[in-house]
Amino acid sequence: MFNDTHHMFNDTHSVKGTIFDLKEFTVHDGPGVRTTVFFKGCPLSCIWCHNPEGMDTEPTLTVREAMCDHCGICRRPCTHEDCRPFGRCLHICPRGLISVAGREVTAEALAKKIAPSAMLFGEDGGVTLSGGEPLLQPGFAAALAGCLHEHSIRVALQTSGFSSEETFLRVLGAVDYVLFDLKLARDDEHRLYTGVSNAPIHRNLMLLKQSGKPHVIRIPLIPGITDTHDNLAALAKLASDSPVELMPYNPYAGAKYPNVGRQFRYRETAPNPVDLTLFHHARLLK
Repeated sequence: MFNDTHHMFNDTHSVKGTIFDLKEFTVHDGPGVRTTVFFKGCPLSCIWCHNPEGMDTEPTLTVREAMCDHCGICRRPCTHEDCRPFGRCLHICPRGLISVAGREVTAEALAKKIAPSAMLFGEDGGVTLSGGEPLLQPGFAAALAGCLHEHSIRVALQTSGFSSEETFLRVLGAVDYVLFDLKLARDDEHRLYTGVSNAPIHRNLMLLKQSGKPHVIRIPLIPGITDTHDNLAALAKLASDSPVELMPYNPYAGAKYPNVGRQFRYRETAPNPVDLTLFHHARLLK
C-alpha cells in the first residue's frame, strides 16, 4: 500500500516521477515566495478535495465541460499517439478545452526548469512539494529535493502524512521544512471522509516532532466535518507544541469534478464558529 511505484536508479538525477502542475509565485504553500510542484496520485480520497485531477496516479483526461458545446469532433478517430489512451483527440477541440493532467519528468530536468526562479525566492522562499501526495512517490520526492539543493534552493514538503514510517523518514530527511495536514482526530470519521485510517498519520506526526525539523501543522476547516468543537479540541492536543495554520475551505472546489469525470461528494454547510481559544490554550498559534 505504501510502496514507491516509480523505478529507482543509482543516479538520482534520472529518477522519474509524475506531476500534474507547476505553479510559480505561490505564497500559501510555505514561507516566502515559492514554486509549488504538484505530484500526481494520492492515497486519500477526501470528499472535499480541491485537486481532483491529482487523485489518480495515471494521467487524467480533463475537459472543461461547462464551456463545451458537445460538437463531437473530438470523438472522431485520429492518428495521434498521445490520444490513444483517452479515446478522443486531444488536439482538435476548436475551443482548446481538452488537456491531460499528468506528465512524467526526471528530477534533474524539473530542477533545472525551476532553478532560474531561485533569485526570486529570497531568504525564506523555495520550492514546495505538494499534490496529490508526494509520499506516494518517495524516490522521486527525495531525488527532486536533492537536485534542488544542488541549486541552493530550499525545499518544503506539504503532506497528508499517510505513508509507512520508512517512507516518511526517507522524504523527511531530504527536505528542509514540512507542512503537515491534520484533518480528523477520530479514526472512524477519518475513514469515512478520507477513505483511510489516520493511525499512520498520527505515528508520522510524532516522528516529525521528534525529528526537530521545522514544520507547521495545517488544519483544513471543512464546514460540518473538520470544524467541529470536538474535532478541533482533539487536534489541538495532537498538535501541541507545534505551530498551526487553520486553512479556510475552498468553496470553488466542486467546479473541477465534472472536468475529470468525478462526482463531488461533499455538500457544503454553514461553517461552525471556530473557537481559537482551543489553540491559544495549547500555545499553538504564533
